[in-house]
Amino acid sequence: MAPLISIERLSVAFNGVPVLRGVDLSLQQGEALGLVGESGSGKSVTWLAALGLLPRQAKVTGSVRLDGREILGAPAAELDRVRGGRVAMIFQDPASALNPVLTIRRQLCEALALHRDLSGEAVKAEARRLLDVVGIPDAKRRIEAYPHEFSGGQVQRIMIAMALAGHPDLLIADEPTTALDATIQAQILDLLATIRREMGMAMVLISHDLGVVAENCDRVAVMYAGRIVEEAPANQIFADPVHPYAQGLIGALPPLDGPRRRLTAIPGTVPDPARMPAGCAFAPRCSLAAEPCCVAAPSLAPISDGRSVACIRAEASRRALLGMAAE
Repeated sequence: MAPLISIERLSVAFNGVPVLRGVDLSLQQGEALGLVGESGSGKSVTWLAALGLLPRQAKVTGSVRLDGREILGAPAAELDRVRGGRVAMIFQDPASALNPVLTIRRQLCEALALHRDLSGEAVKAEARRLLDVVGIPDAKRRIEAYPHEFSGGQVQRIMIAMALAGHPDLLIADEPTTALDATIQAQILDLLATIRREMGMAMVLISHDLGVVAENCDRVAVMYAGRIVEEAPANQIFADPVHPYAQGLIGALPPLDGPRRRLTAIPGTVPDPARMPAGCAFAPRCSLAAEPCCVAAPSLAPISDGRSVACIRAEASRRALLGMAAE
């Protein structure tokens, strides 16, 4: 089956400094993909670049195909139809994505008029229906309120309603539960799961919270320093991570059951894009690094069905992990 969206060799540079270095990703209709990694890994930039949302000084190369049609570098009119229509995005800070001087009705109706060509009473009725769908109480009255009159969780629900206005095939949720308390986080994630199931919509979940990704995604891609270093079905990557960086991320998670174990931390920080080390970008932080790791950056290569890793020490890494588990 042809993928809904396919990203190939996507690279981004700001003022000559590469921040994305050849990202390859694809997503099937209805699939949920988790994108994880430390801040600065390139998770958000990947999708901002794919949708043409980066500033003009960004140099973007590669290919982004939606249903086989190239959209990278497409005319602005075509991208306007794609963004909010075929592909919707929920940003990290929902409050800043809403206009504080316009009512929620005005902003929702604008999205519906643009992507669904609705007007008059029909657009108002659909705006109220969307607020009901996302769980805003007393939608008929509160649709006339302004963004500051809603709580953080309600603002996130409104952003989800706006994202659904165009009946998207793909929803990109960039840290959708940031700054929300645990109860509201669970409600937002349940809402996204329900909507995805009912609409048959694909979803990309960008998150630092590996637990959230494990519960809500079919497949996971781990990013580091502007590249994908491991990609696998969610159950495999959490049960048996292969890349040393993926091992480090998962090793820092406390187990909910079984014997207690010492948590491991990854030493150092993500390298500055302007001073990227030679060879594998993770080598300076990797306990398994050898001389060949500092010569050339390994490419993402399949190691089994549906699973790829960018590490020349993948087998040694797996053996080391199994040895730690045995201890």
